[in-house]
Amino acid sequence: MELLQTLYNEIVGFLGISQAWEILSSGDYSSFTTYDGIVSLIYPIIPLLLILELILGLIYKKPQAKVYKVNFLIYIFNRVVGRFIAIAMVAFCIGLFQKYAPFQTTMTWYWFIYGYIVWELGHFVYHYLGHKVRLFWCLHSTHHAPEDMNLSVTHAHFFLEAPYADTIRTTICILLGVQPELLFLIMFIDGTYGAFIHIGENLLKNGRLGFLNKIILTPSHHRVHHAKNPLYMDTNFCNLLNIWDKVFKTYQEEQHDIQIEYGITREMDSGNFLDVYFGEIVALAKDVWNAPGILNKFRYLVMPPGWSHTGDHKTAKVVRGAYLESVHS
Repeated sequence: MELLQTLYNEIVGFLGISQAWEILSSGDYSSFTTYDGIVSLIYPIIPLLLILELILGLIYKKPQAKVYKVNFLIYIFNRVVGRFIAIAMVAFCIGLFQKYAPFQTTMTWYWFIYGYIVWELGHFVYHYLGHKVRLFWCLHSTHHAPEDMNLSVTHAHFFLEAPYADTIRTTICILLGVQPELLFLIMFIDGTYGAFIHIGENLLKNGRLGFLNKIILTPSHHRVHHAKNPLYMDTNFCNLLNIWDKVFKTYQEEQHDIQIEYGITREMDSGNFLDVYFGEIVALAKDVWNAPGILNKFRYLVMPPGWSHTGDHKTAKVVRGAYLESVHS
């Protein structure tokens, strides 16, 4: 019975309906007009869309079973291994850095806009480093391994990526004066939208969202980010606001004549949990082991994926640059 209760709690937790269920059970429906009540209604949206997406995939005979299977295994593994680490790191960074902030924001609309822009800067920094530093790529590559895009990809993360990401994002926000209450609100909104932009074509064929494609980062932009096409590599690092991608010239729109190819450039078995989860770590370990000299071994840790001590670099910058040169020549 204890096993069944645990399974029930995990299902309810995944669906995000526990808080809403408590309000319904209490009979106090006015609670849905409070902040907690609104949050309880928003939480289940992404899990329910994921289920609908899977059902439509079965109907369209495009279930992407391999992607869903591996991402489900990753979700289960991360629930066991890394459940509380990210939360602990957020609390640690707030306690450590808040006293050094030159000012503090308040819960007003203009500070909310400021806080969101700062949060996006933190997200950009973490995400950019995740693609440009080989050691961090080992944590982030699990998220890019699926060869199709759907909402289950939201759960495809190495268990240490969330602590690493939240350490960078929280530190930047706290040092720039974003108060914790405002930070938690932004994290909730951004986390929900960050899940939504992984929606697949079974549920949303055209991910451009009309005129919004020129204003914010849409599912179309994030599909580009997950592509391994030379033109699309290492672009669109932001989550909702595209301001920092435009500032740092990493913004790229989806081209109608270029079919997106998902996944990573390393030869891998995307249906193998161990290869998806640990494959880049194994590849890095081999490169470090075989590299001549301590300096080259260290460079493999901090240089971008594709860097080689032989000078035969196949980094995203090199590959994309060669592609753009061939197109314009």
